[in-house]
Amino acid sequence: MGWFPGRSRNAASLAVLLPALAACIPQGAAPDPDATRYRPRQTPPDRPVDTPPAYGQDDAPPRADASVAAVPAPPPAWQARPVRADAKAIDPTIYVVRSGDTLRAVADRTGAGSEAIARANGLSAPFMIRAGQRLAIPGGRYHLVRSGETGIAIARAYGIDWSRIVTANGLSEPYTLRAGMRVLIPDATPGLSSAAERAAAFRLDVDDLVTGSAPALAGNQRPAPPTRSPRRVLAPTEAISEPTRLRGVFGWPAQGRIVARFGPSGASGERFNGIKIALPIGTPILAAADGVVAYAGSEVPTLGGLVIIKHGDGWTTVYGHASRLLVQRGQAVKRGQTIALSGDTGLADRPELHFEMRKGRTPIDPIGQLPRS
Repeated sequence: MGWFPGRSRNAASLAVLLPALAACIPQGAAPDPDATRYRPRQTPPDRPVDTPPAYGQDDAPPRADASVAAVPAPPPAWQARPVRADAKAIDPTIYVVRSGDTLRAVADRTGAGSEAIARANGLSAPFMIRAGQRLAIPGGRYHLVRSGETGIAIARAYGIDWSRIVTANGLSEPYTLRAGMRVLIPDATPGLSSAAERAAAFRLDVDDLVTGSAPALAGNQRPAPPTRSPRRVLAPTEAISEPTRLRGVFGWPAQGRIVARFGPSGASGERFNGIKIALPIGTPILAAADGVVAYAGSEVPTLGGLVIIKHGDGWTTVYGHASRLLVQRGQAVKRGQTIALSGDTGLADRPELHFEMRKGRTPIDPIGQLPRS
């Protein structure tokens, strides 16, 4: 994953920008007046002495873009619930199924993940096994998932790209983790010797947030229903129910001149995963369809103020470079609702909106999904 440092803002620029933003906030969209009494983010409790640092050797978590205004919200789950890198290494072996065994019981006895065992033996749901059956147990390092842990926190603890963990474990939409799962941890990235170095090198990208930001559910726990207001703050480690089906069709998130298009761009031919729309600072950014906010923050330095919405049927939309975020994680939104105000945060070349659409993990050209007029 590439990383680019965010641009700094000086005090003079902020003094000019903030009054203009305040004038552009749609009626009823302003944050809770109690925001001035919101307590700053708290440092997570001290970790056990044998726990690798979650963000590098005694470093603070990567700072969000300070130029992005947002409604009061707790730290994201991967900061509030850091992961202890205590994966157990097991050797490949053969297990003979005992009477009364379930696949989960075999996983508990061997230390491997039940999903990995199922894949290695060609088992499919409902994963029936019989006494005397010989099961190949795949070796490797397995991390036991605890309640509230996220894929991002797991990846950061081991200094492994979350996308590699997704691939190694065959995870698919909706990428739900549950307490008690054992996920296979691929080998460490070459060239980084310690867990602290690997954790410090970890940087978020959109794919991480789409597939690895949801906290793990405990046991038979059900996800919490979405909130209707940004004033209702949900716990960062609380899993949120997401839409299963897409309702209606997609609409444009803003009207403006398209200054970058989907696909290969520039002399390098590097693929661009969305479109960019030039907009005056403070222009309302609209939800493209009904959905639930999966992320609202500014921890991806290239994109600055960022909102990600899940819509069901595997669809996700991404809105970047915002100057002000008007929603928070877990909030239900309607098509056409103002979710943010445009800006030039992150590495924007001008005041603009970065807009992506994804089906599962695959970026889709928004032009083919949006109305022609």
